[in-house]
Amino acid sequence: MALSPATRDKLKTVSTATLCTALFKRGLRNQFIQDVHPVNPSLPTMVGEAFTLRYIPAREDLNPISVFQDPNHPQRVAVEQCPEGAVMVIDSRKDARAASAGSILISRLMVRGAAGMVTDGGFRDTPELAALPFPTYHQRPSAPTNLTLHQALDINVPIGCGDVAVFPGDVIVGDQEGVFVIPAHLADEIADEAVEMTAFEDFVTEEVLKGRPIIGLYPPTLQQSKDDFAVWRKAKNR
Repeated sequence: MALSPATRDKLKTVSTATLCTALFKRGLRNQFIQDVHPVNPSLPTMVGEAFTLRYIPAREDLNPISVFQDPNHPQRVAVEQCPEGAVMVIDSRKDARAASAGSILISRLMVRGAAGMVTDGGFRDTPELAALPFPTYHQRPSAPTNLTLHQALDINVPIGCGDVAVFPGDVIVGDQEGVFVIPAHLADEIADEAVEMTAFEDFVTEEVLKGRPIIGLYPPTLQQSKDDFAVWRKAKNR
């Protein structure tokens, strides 16, 4: 099921922390990609469907620099095939010793209308990436070309990224804390629930900052807390 504009917009307003709790309620405990961080934390929340690329360990006789001359090289083809509004997610086997991509390929993704790029390895040219209005997430900067360690193999297949299974079409959400994966069939209901959770947590935050105790408020086991939230929500048009 394709990601609807309404669901995309809702997911841009919630945090990966809230999404983690919503999925945990459904028994999914391992959807937050580990050891992946935003190159530019000041950018808005990234949301898009996963379009994947898988790397395997490079074998030297098959991965010289001349492979980039092949117009069918999977890394280059993936950049040109990634759909508008999608997030390219790369399985780099959590190995950041060589770059998964650099500023030229990522700039191409940006101008083609992709929503962002994620790797559990590293990116090169990170000063340039930090200046782009395009979300990128990686483990850490890495200058060596990907060819020294990674061999691009499969496009848009199920992968592992930061110890999380990512299937093509899964919904990827990235904020200042990291990147979260929502199974495609759950995206609509999770977005609705997360918006509700965010409204309540905003109310709780205001109350706590006023000095209100947590017990009975978070979670709202006291009826007074529920009543106060209803009044707050009406006043805030939430």
